Order: sequence, then C-alpha cells, then structure tokens
Amino acid sequence: MSEEGYTTPFLDAQFADSITVKRTGTVWTAVAHIVTGVIGSGVLSLAWSIAQVGWIAGPLAILLFASITLLSAFLLSDTYRSPDPQYGPHRSSSYLDAVNLHKGKARLLLHDPHWVVTGIGSGRASGVFVNISLYGFGIAYVITAAISMSAIQKSNCYQDKGTEEACEFGDAYFMLIFGAVQIVLSQIPNFHNIQWLSILAAIMSFAYAFIGMALALMQVIEKGYVEGSIQGINTSTGTEKLWLVAQALGDIAFSYPFAVILIEIQDTLKSPPPENQTMRRASTISVIVTTFFYLCCGCCGYAAFGNDTSGNLLTGFSSSKLHWLVDFANACIVIHLVGAYQVYSQPLFANVENWLRFKFPDNEFVNHTYLLKLPVLPDFQISFLRLSFRTVYVASTTGIAMIFPYFNQILGVLAGIIYYPLTIYFPVEMYLSQSNIEAWTTKWILLRLFSIIGFVVGFFTLIGSIEGIITAKLS
Repeated sequence: MSEEGYTTPFLDAQFADSITVKRTGTVWTAVAHIVTGVIGSGVLSLAWSIAQVGWIAGPLAILLFASITLLSAFLLSDTYRSPDPQYGPHRSSSYLDAVNLHKGKARLLLHDPHWVVTGIGSGRASGVFVNISLYGFGIAYVITAAISMSAIQKSNCYQDKGTEEACEFGDAYFMLIFGAVQIVLSQIPNFHNIQWLSILAAIMSFAYAFIGMALALMQVIEKGYVEGSIQGINTSTGTEKLWLVAQALGDIAFSYPFAVILIEIQDTLKSPPPENQTMRRASTISVIVTTFFYLCCGCCGYAAFGNDTSGNLLTGFSSSKLHWLVDFANACIVIHLVGAYQVYSQPLFANVENWLRFKFPDNEFVNHTYLLKLPVLPDFQISFLRLSFRTVYVASTTGIAMIFPYFNQILGVLAGIIYYPLTIYFPVEMYLSQSNIEAWTTKWILLRLFSIIGFVVGFFTLIGSIEGIITAKLS
C-alpha cells in the first residue's frame, strides 16, 4: 500500500487480503493452539535450568516467567480490537498489525475502511524482533534435531560396543541432513499447505516430553532418592555461577514463546462473547497446563540426574536399559522439529516473498511460476524466487548452527533478544496507548516498573548466554 508517496517498508508489511473471514474459534480451540505452539524442544532444557539455580529458585523462576507471560497475554488480548478492547470496529490480524495500529501513526482514510500505517518507528522495530525470533527458532531447531539424531546413533553404538567413549559422533553431519530435508519441505508454497505437518509435530512434542518425564521419574524410583541441592551446581567462581544462572533464566524464558502468536490465535475466535474475554480464559488455562507440565519435566529431570543433568534431558538416558524408548523419543523430536521449522519459517518466507512481489510487480523471476510435471507424482508449481530464496535461507540457518552448535546458550541468546521486546515492552506500550492511561498514576507506574524489570532480566540473560557461547567456542 502507498499513500502520498509513502512506500510500505518490508518490516511493516502484512499484505493481508481484505477478505471477510468466518471466525469460529472457541476457548478450547485457542487453548489447543497455544499449548501446541508453546510446548516444544525448550521443555527439554528445563531440567538443566533448574540444576543451575537449585530446588527453590528453579521452580520459582518457571512460575515467575509463567506469570509474566500471562500478564503479557492479558495486555495483548485488549489490543486486538481498537479503539475499544471489546467492541472496537478495527481488528488486528497479527502482532505486527497490532503494533502498527497502536504505536505507528495509523489513521483511518475516509475513502478506505481499513487502517493504513503512515509511521514506521515502532512497527519496524517490532518487525525486526519478530523476524529475528522466527529466524532464531530455525537455528535452534537445526541444533536440536542434530543432537537427537546423534543421540540415536550413540545409543545404538553403545548397545553394540558397551562403552560411551567409543561412540562419540559429531553433529555437523546430521545438521546437513536436516538442512537438506528442510530445503525440500520449504518448497511447499505456504502455511496453509502444512496443516498436516503441524498436527503431526504437535503429537510428537507431547510424546517425547511425556517419555522424558516418565524416564526421569522411573530413574528416581529406581535409585530410591532425589538428586539435587538447594543452591544448584557448584562452580569454581561466583562469576561462573552468575553466567550459568543467566543462561538458565534465558532457557526458561525461551520455553514460553507465546506473545508473538497470541493475536493470530485471537483473530480466529468467534464473538460474542468478546474476543478479549475468551482469550484471557484460554491464556489462563494454557499457562496453567504448560507450567504444570514444565514443572513436572524440569523437576523430574533434575531429581533423576542432579548436578549431572545434561542440557537436553533425553541425552542423559543414552545408556538406559529402555534405549529403544529413548530412541523413539529422539525420533519424535526430529519429526516434531521438521514440522516446527516450517511452522516458524513459512511466515518469514511469506513476508519476504510478498514484499519482493510488491516491490517488483513486473519482474518475471519474482512473480512467475512454472508447472513441473513428474512421473507418478502430482504436478507441482515451482517458483525460481521461492527455490532460490528459501534454499539460501535454510542453508544460512544450517551454517550458523554448525558454527555455534550450543543448545542451551543459543536458546538463552534468543530469549535475551526477543523475550523483553515481544513479551513485555510492546504489549505494555500498546496497552498504555490504547487505554490512554495518564502518566504517574498507579497503573502507569506499575506497568513501567514491570517493563524496566523485564528489560534488566532480558539484558542479563542475553549477556550471560553470549558469554556462554564465547566460552564454549574457545574451550
């Protein structure tokens, strides 16, 4: 869109069709979407996170981030409609739409019933963080999938040779395999064509999380006692402990990737009742369910391994008698991440490709598609833009993962970069803008304090996780 010479910038562009959408979602469909989107590979790092800070601070940290996430969800749910949170005529179809509407210089054109963005500050900033989060998830998923594939090979090798020392394998080979699979799957045209993959991925995520929790609980019962301590693992220096705590908090924050998908979920809900009321109920139920699940996985894992808890819970069971079950769980992780990579990459693909089509409407390379006919297989539409851009994209995420294959530290860095702006800063700013809350009132002070504390925690996790990557790279 353009108006008075203003061209829509890439990071603001939404390219949503102005089509009336039939919304049929309920509180339970919203709960299903949230739980599916939130529970992912991050759950496997929670036992390690608790191990860094101990039996008291670990569970409390999970509860703290759950509370922050729920408060953020309440604030965001009120920004879906405008100007009134319940009956306002203008909806936001995505997180970026909401930021552009409330913090960009959005205005209603007399000749057009849709809001048009004429300011780019906050909208572009939020676009940067949203796209960083999508790209970062891709890198994290390449690393996690490679760890799981390597764990399957190590497990089989251990059963044959009987010693872990003879079964050390690098992860780079498996990263290349995962990347090759993603290059093929990335040629699927759009998000709507991968619903089956998303459903399969959701089933797999629950499967491996339950298996990991059950295996840990069985090990505790077999030992007859609970591992761990109040203060967590011991370190040689206080500074080392501080950085590990920062990485642990980052991993916990990464386990709640909630805010960026909330508006899209709310846009599926039917009304009445008002969407923000339904979304608050769904958010409350979802956060309670996922937090209970996280506490069970994290605490069972720490109870089983104590200070020896590995960064990825399932890797601690490589020598288990139930190695076949561990292999199955790791296979579930790989299948889940094959789908999850696409779920988080397809929106970025669409954003870039639609922006290029908008900028170059007459370019054949950008806009033309060709029909590819293969024996036995159905006809397939191929686009040179899609083929080239998505291949380069997958290759870049795979390459970065190979250079920095550090699971917990990468999760911490991602959380440090995106958790504060997407979960705290923009929700608070949008809520203050829409509600017209006067400065220095009690609510204004509390929300500003909430934002400041969130920034300090986010910066702390970012610095600690970067330090962890540098230390791991140099060691």
